[in-house]
Amino acid sequence: MSEYENVKPRFEFRTFAKTFDESLINKIRNDYPCSGFRQSEEVYIMSNENSLNNTKLRDDKMDIKCFIKSVEGYEQWNPLAKFNFPLVASRIRGELFPAFSIDCPKLEREEYTQDQFIQEIINPNPLLNGVHVLKRRFGTTVCNAIAEYAEVEFNDARFFSISIESTELSDLNAAKGALGLDDHENINYLKAIKRVVGMKS
Repeated sequence: MSEYENVKPRFEFRTFAKTFDESLINKIRNDYPCSGFRQSEEVYIMSNENSLNNTKLRDDKMDIKCFIKSVEGYEQWNPLAKFNFPLVASRIRGELFPAFSIDCPKLEREEYTQDQFIQEIINPNPLLNGVHVLKRRFGTTVCNAIAEYAEVEFNDARFFSISIESTELSDLNAAKGALGLDDHENINYLKAIKRVVGMKS
């Protein structure tokens, strides 16, 4: 049984900007106090041929989320798989590269550490781009929805992000209205990163 078999996929609304209106930031900080802070360094594996699978590396693990559908302007994503490094070649060939929608190159090793995977498989491939992402995330709850204000860097390009997530569309609509996000674009990490690094989406 997959560890994600009984996980109900959440709907997400996420927006990015170089700066947000100060009143919006103050509303989040003052009306919805931070309930948790997390900082992480991650590598998103971007593929020219795929924008439906969100693949990222963190702490010698790889996570894959897949896009399911868009409803009322929200995107639904489902956790698909989690891999631990070192990773055997057969899994790279049979499970990871199908998520990138490109052919797997010849693999010289029987298994790969995370650094070997990036340096020997990802970096030499012209269709792939390993983008370094630094996240400083401040979590809270808005109208029963999981909410987050984040400071992020894509290969040192700095942005801010606000997001809300829930399995219930009614909670998302309430949270979006409460935060005043109706006029902001819903853009996921894949699209945001591709815009910054100049890849097609």
